[in-house]
Amino acid sequence: MTEQTLPTSPTTSRTGRKVWFITGAGRGLGTDIAKAALAAGHAVVATGRNPEKVAQAVGGHEDFLAVKLDVTDPADATAAVQAAVDRFGGIDVLVNNAGNFYAGFFEEITPQDFRTQIETTMFGPMNVTRAALPVLRAQRSGLLLTISSTAGIAGGEFLTAYAASKFGLEGWAESLAPEIAPFGIRTMIVEPGFFRTELLTPDSTSYADSTIEDYTERTEQTVKAWKSMDGQQWGDPAKLADALIHLAGLSEPPLRFAAGADAVDTFEARAKLLQDQAGAQRDLSSNLAFAEA
Repeated sequence: MTEQTLPTSPTTSRTGRKVWFITGAGRGLGTDIAKAALAAGHAVVATGRNPEKVAQAVGGHEDFLAVKLDVTDPADATAAVQAAVDRFGGIDVLVNNAGNFYAGFFEEITPQDFRTQIETTMFGPMNVTRAALPVLRAQRSGLLLTISSTAGIAGGEFLTAYAASKFGLEGWAESLAPEIAPFGIRTMIVEPGFFRTELLTPDSTSYADSTIEDYTERTEQTVKAWKSMDGQQWGDPAKLADALIHLAGLSEPPLRFAAGADAVDTFEARAKLLQDQAGAQRDLSSNLAFAEA
């Protein structure tokens, strides 16, 4: 795909609707976003490792295209973006949603599993965005919507791999925002709390094997607690999807969106903690400059 083959004007001006490109749309929140976008009158390119499963999950619609995409494969990302351009002429909203969850204490997560978490949840969105940015730049418009997590705001035990990927994702997206703003491309980072998606199901969550006696009891208790939350989360992903459709329609979407009351609590607690930490050693912190000659 080259610059010469890309669209030169926003798809919204040509079709009167937005074209949504959604990763991880075969189940969970990605499916809900795809359905909400179609219901709002938009066109949707829904992607996943198995496009037949994606099509089955979202349902038939004339403004819908299911495309194969493994976000860890840059070639897949390039091909999927080109398929969107070929079918609908461009992309207006790119939703980086695909992800998984490797849970466990740091010493017990294998180095390979830790890397796999980073490859999927951090480098995956980067691969897709790198493929899509030439399209958005050529249009001089678009919205990059990145699904992060409250684990990207505040870490916690058993979350070392997942939080590392989400903290990295947050730093990348926040830093990317001013780079692409001059091209009319907006950026929104979404930090959901606990929603009743499929993230905690066996298909999406992998627990590290208990291999170190010092962690055995805590591992058993933590895994039991996480498994008990599956299907009991208070957040409604369909409502979150509708909220994202609304926010994407604003002339100035927020850089960050705390999705859920628990996410708001996390934001506020983190802000207070940082303020407290900044003030705790203020005198020492403020006296580290070279002495004046």
